[in-house]
Amino acid sequence: MPLTAGRRAPRPEAQGYRIYRLLKQEIFDFHLLPGDRFSENDIAARMGASRTPVRQALHQLAQEGYLDVQPRSGWQVRPIDFDHLEALYDLRVVLETEAVTRLCALPAHVTPLPLQELRAFWIDPAPLGAGVDVAPFDEAFHMTLVGAAGNPEMARVHRDVTEKIRIVRRMDFTEPSRISATYAEHGQILLAILERHTEEARTRLHDHIAQSQKEVRKITLHALQQARRETRD
Repeated sequence: MPLTAGRRAPRPEAQGYRIYRLLKQEIFDFHLLPGDRFSENDIAARMGASRTPVRQALHQLAQEGYLDVQPRSGWQVRPIDFDHLEALYDLRVVLETEAVTRLCALPAHVTPLPLQELRAFWIDPAPLGAGVDVAPFDEAFHMTLVGAAGNPEMARVHRDVTEKIRIVRRMDFTEPSRISATYAEHGQILLAILERHTEEARTRLHDHIAQSQKEVRKITLHALQQARRETRD
């Protein structure tokens, strides 16, 4: 089909990014299940694109750890490695508790602007309304704590960990009780930091992450089983 006057065909890079975002969301939503196999041609046909941008998208997802390439059978969604996730959660605890320790060591009269903004969101106002995706705000809370601690390398590593656990961490917000608990626990952590109660802040943060980790594993296993049943049906 000829292009209309004044319009250009999308660059492969732009198409590749679009396909990358779509496939990544399908993995997050378990529309593509861990262990699913497919070819570049399968994705190209489904996305209405050539193989070049598809290949770009698939290689980017492979670099980020979401896909594996199989020499003879094409591509595969990487199975969820719960041992690896446990290690990432352990690293997250180390980074975030260290960040909290550093924030609590600030002079009492010094409250970094990011912490003031967290207070305005998590403590002062009413919680978000029903139907709002809480997961991005939860991520922002924890990333802001680490960023406010003032070590760019800590923040960079923490961002990488956050990206790697996102596929399962967002499952923690499928139950209203977990959303309510998140508001309460974030507020308690933040108040302990603002009042410079170091051990309380560290303990509350550790317990918060540990409970989230436990719920995520339970919910993710259930979601995978449900998704597989729906696929068979």
